[in-house]
Amino acid sequence: MPVGGPNAPQREVYLDFAAATPVDRRVLAAMQPYWSACFYNPSAPYAPARGARDAYERARSSLARLIGARPDCVVLTAGATEANNLAFATLSEDGHVVVDAIEHESVLACAASHPRKTVLVAPDGRVDPEDIRRAIRPKTELVSVELANGEIGTIQPVRQIACIVAQERARRLAAGQDRPIWLHTDASQAAGALSVEVSSLNCDLMTLSAAKIYGPKQVGLLWAADDVRLRPLIVGGGQESGLRSGTENVAGVVGFAQALELATRMRAEEVPELRRLRNLLQRRLAEEFPWAVFSGPRQDKLRLPGLLHVSFPLLDARRLVISLERRGVYVGTGSACAASRMRSSHVLDAIGVPRQVAQGSLRITIGRPTTEEDIRYAADQISEVVSGEVRRCGLTDRQLTEAGRASYNDAVLGGSRQTGGLL
Repeated sequence: MPVGGPNAPQREVYLDFAAATPVDRRVLAAMQPYWSACFYNPSAPYAPARGARDAYERARSSLARLIGARPDCVVLTAGATEANNLAFATLSEDGHVVVDAIEHESVLACAASHPRKTVLVAPDGRVDPEDIRRAIRPKTELVSVELANGEIGTIQPVRQIACIVAQERARRLAAGQDRPIWLHTDASQAAGALSVEVSSLNCDLMTLSAAKIYGPKQVGLLWAADDVRLRPLIVGGGQESGLRSGTENVAGVVGFAQALELATRMRAEEVPELRRLRNLLQRRLAEEFPWAVFSGPRQDKLRLPGLLHVSFPLLDARRLVISLERRGVYVGTGSACAASRMRSSHVLDAIGVPRQVAQGSLRITIGRPTTEEDIRYAADQISEVVSGEVRRCGLTDRQLTEAGRASYNDAVLGGSRQTGGLL
């Protein structure tokens, strides 16, 4: 969008939708009454409060319908991180966990509190289902693999992994073993682009976030299959069937339901346009900087449509982000959680990207409001900023090519990470 002021950039272009999405105006309209006219505590006994309770439960039913589930299997939470933590509360004291190396920080932090096996991924971030099979132990109770990665866009083979978990469950039952095993998937980054119907994914637990689909922040859910036994993390008033105490966020949950309804309805139209704009930007950057490194799968069907991860070797991503901000272009450097603490990306480490490449990485994510004019403006600004940094550092095309191609290929494609493995 154009901006004013003598020193202002020509446009402001937000390209960090994987970090946060603006609340859709239709979502905001659905939420508005529950901040003002119908502000009541839904646990109160009088009629106006029962109206708030009815709205809350209608929203839960709508969310359940959109994921193909029953309302009583949906636990509403204060975001995806809490939902991921609640999923790990299924574990017994000695329960073993299998995760992959590029999961969200909240999943990896939960796994770190338990005996675990971490599965490596291929250079494009994909998990090999057979590595998951090999990682399962007699005490494994939870396998957690995200539906799509929010940093490099990789879509994981969750359905294949679900078959492996189901086979192990059947084997245990046949052997008279009563230790459960469940598959959890964090689908927060995927919900805008992929179906999140639980019957199709065949998972046992699934996390969603309103904040990634143009809904309010700090609203999420955990769906759990009938026979999964959850343990509460927050106790008190007994809300959410005793699994998540605290006064219900009626406005937030109503907004979540509206956001997921819109995302589901608009998916067929939005996904091709996001993919077209992403590919337009990628082609432009690849033409101008043939030494740039693009991470994630090469096939469109294996990566999120609106996400582009590009690294400019030997450059400093923080300088690029600041320079782009001055020009009105807002991009990320990876996971917002890691970027806020200026940590190196565990995702890029896991796929074998050398530090000299990773240090110049940008995560560019396109969203519902993005136009082709936005992309063309952003491409111009990225081109000018990167070219300026190359000149400032006195780098040659040969140095950049060697750093970006040779070292990347040697480190990633030449090693055992090509086919994944176990840590």
